[in-house]
Amino acid sequence: MPRSLIPAILAMAAIVVASNILVQFLFGQWLTWGAFTYPLAFLVTDLTNRFRGAAAARRVVLAGFATGILCSLIGTQIQGEFGPLVTLRIALGSGLAFLVAQMLDVTVFDRMRHARGWWQAPLISTLVGSSLDTLIFFGTAFSTALVWLEPSNDVSWANETLPLLGAGPEAPLWLSLAVADWSVKLLLALVALLPFRIIVRRMTANVA
Repeated sequence: MPRSLIPAILAMAAIVVASNILVQFLFGQWLTWGAFTYPLAFLVTDLTNRFRGAAAARRVVLAGFATGILCSLIGTQIQGEFGPLVTLRIALGSGLAFLVAQMLDVTVFDRMRHARGWWQAPLISTLVGSSLDTLIFFGTAFSTALVWLEPSNDVSWANETLPLLGAGPEAPLWLSLAVADWSVKLLLALVALLPFRIIVRRMTANVA
């Protein structure tokens, strides 16, 4: 592994570990604190892609994926109030969502790296990746359609019918959780443009 990727790999690993810890703590009714740290993984991926290329970005993603698998294995061994902190479905959903969404982010960014607007590649790649991430994770972890993945895991609580986000049409609880999570990712995708721009300018200036 090239030494130049070590900072990005460490940053990705730190984000994954922090998110796996903070997801245990609620923020309001629909979110956890992990929802605010996890989207930073897309910033790390995009910066690596910008300066080191798509192949390097994929290596960083794989390092984050390996870290996530390790966190999931540890979580399955920790007993919470209702059983293991990480169930098989959550582990599958988390790992699959991270890997697929991040790899898609890398591909989209790489294809748009020469777009006129500097913001187009990081914003669009992050929005596409984040949307897929939310869909894969919540669908895999909580949808009744996938109950066969782990028959012993009772996800009926996540499928309780409630007004969407407490005010919309009737929908399973997990859809409210997914919409809230997706909304935070969209917001942070916009916010992340600022550090992306600052870091790119400074790195470019140092090279020049």
